[in-house]
Amino acid sequence: MLKSVSQEHLQRIETRLHFLYGDRAHALLNRLFMMIGRYGVGMNGYRPAASAAWDEKDIVLIAYGDMVRQAEEPPLRTLGFFLKQRLDDLIRTVHILPFFPSSSDDGFSVKDYREVDPALGTWKEVDSLRQNYSLMFDLVINHVSRQSAWFKDYVNDIAPYRHFFHEIDPGTDLSAVVRPRSLPLLSETQTRAGARHVWTTFSPDQIDLNFANPEVLFEMIDILLWYIARGARIIRLDAIAYLWKIIGTPCIHLTQTHEVVKLLRDILEMVAPDVLLLTETNVPHQENISYFGHDDEAHMVYQFSLPPLLAHGLLTGYAGHLTRWAASLPPLTDNQTFFNFTASHDGLGVRPLQGLISATDFEQLIAHVQRVGGRISTKRNADGSDSPYELNITYFDLFADDTHRVSERHMARFLSSQAIMLAMRGIPAVYFNSLFGARNNARGADETGQNRTVNREKWGRKRLDSMLDDPGRHHRRVFQAYLHLLHVRRTRAAFHPNGEQQVRDIGDHLFAFDRVSPDGTDTITCLTNFSEHPVQVPLDNRLPRLHNAGAPLLDLIQDHPPKRVNGELILIPHQTMWLTT
Repeated sequence: MLKSVSQEHLQRIETRLHFLYGDRAHALLNRLFMMIGRYGVGMNGYRPAASAAWDEKDIVLIAYGDMVRQAEEPPLRTLGFFLKQRLDDLIRTVHILPFFPSSSDDGFSVKDYREVDPALGTWKEVDSLRQNYSLMFDLVINHVSRQSAWFKDYVNDIAPYRHFFHEIDPGTDLSAVVRPRSLPLLSETQTRAGARHVWTTFSPDQIDLNFANPEVLFEMIDILLWYIARGARIIRLDAIAYLWKIIGTPCIHLTQTHEVVKLLRDILEMVAPDVLLLTETNVPHQENISYFGHDDEAHMVYQFSLPPLLAHGLLTGYAGHLTRWAASLPPLTDNQTFFNFTASHDGLGVRPLQGLISATDFEQLIAHVQRVGGRISTKRNADGSDSPYELNITYFDLFADDTHRVSERHMARFLSSQAIMLAMRGIPAVYFNSLFGARNNARGADETGQNRTVNREKWGRKRLDSMLDDPGRHHRRVFQAYLHLLHVRRTRAAFHPNGEQQVRDIGDHLFAFDRVSPDGTDTITCLTNFSEHPVQVPLDNRLPRLHNAGAPLLDLIQDHPPKRVNGELILIPHQTMWLTT
């Protein structure tokens, strides 16, 4: 196996291992290749990642394994049937949120990384989904369940797991640590050796792993290879930013954490170059995109600033903040792209708004969310105070006027937010409940005591079919509009993730950008009116591709020429156009 790998690649891996673990690097390298050989993946050796790893047909659906339920049928099977019947080939990849046995956080407190939760089905159902769709798996890398066998062995002082976790004296000064929650950073547990305090970044049930111990890293590499062998096309590194801990530092984005991401990328390029690495880092924008590295870390990073900026713009009618941010996005290589989304299983992170909107605008956004039935989750600051960390609300209801009815303005705002997200450079990811405009699940949140349950409602198959087939319900209108957007997106080369994106500044109430296919043959101008009033848009040199088109225009969303008066485009309030010739 070693002979089939380039010496440059081999040296790079050993250098990373040496940085992390010193003189043990060479022995660890040999161990790594023995592990790879055991799985039988990558036996042809290293080859560069394909630049054609994605195209305009790449659309990801985010869903829990039991998002759709039917009596006496494994939920994963029900989900597969629903997607095939309702969406067919409009999506390419399904992100099955953690489908492993878990003790909390709807799957993100994993008890066993290699098994399927029996309540969802078996690996047979996962394999069946893979017959129709590519799959994304979560590598929940930062922490493990308190109920896992690993932590139970730690409690009982059994090797090797007795060294898998961080034991910290509660008197240690941890004030420098960046906190994503308002919960205590250390949690007490009774062990065979007495009471101990372990590091718990997210909750007392989610025990952080100690990656300073190479046994932990190699356990995770083994799991990564297992997921590849089970057919994962995208690996999502959950909460990766908090991976490495050094007392006296913020314990976020440490150099060692970035080296681990680079090492995982090296391994993928060696054994499975078609598998993509996605980092989940819900942090301010510049920190977030640092996980591209120098084209040697993630293939994709979440576009975390997009959802709250879109919300702010469409709620206030002011597109300026979004325009300036979108214009500042860095150029990417052919092996990098953004993972665009507006909603997910989590709430809407607000740290990515840092430095992008004013404190007054932020306070108004928080007030709006609370007014329309949303909830606010907080984080603990260094001074002991708490501040908003996450907005817990469905993305559909984020645009509501009130909690009781769905207005036309509500619908228009939401659909424009989705059209913008689908059109921007990158791979779009659609949360299952956004497909049909799910409303806040306030009752569920009250029952679980968890704010995030507001946006995690699960559905009986009969109830969901009834909602989608009833022409009197907004769910059907949203769903039909969404299917149309997905269809158009996947048929236009201008929406290729590597296609050019040029943002145009045409006024405070308008958001505009051009998309151009990599070969230059297909061009689309995306234009949205963020305001409450109709606007006239002159086709002048601020929109050069339309101004110089020299041919009639077509709005791909409405499937007919756009309305024009005296040669100027007319956009009604909150309307989005995808314009081409």
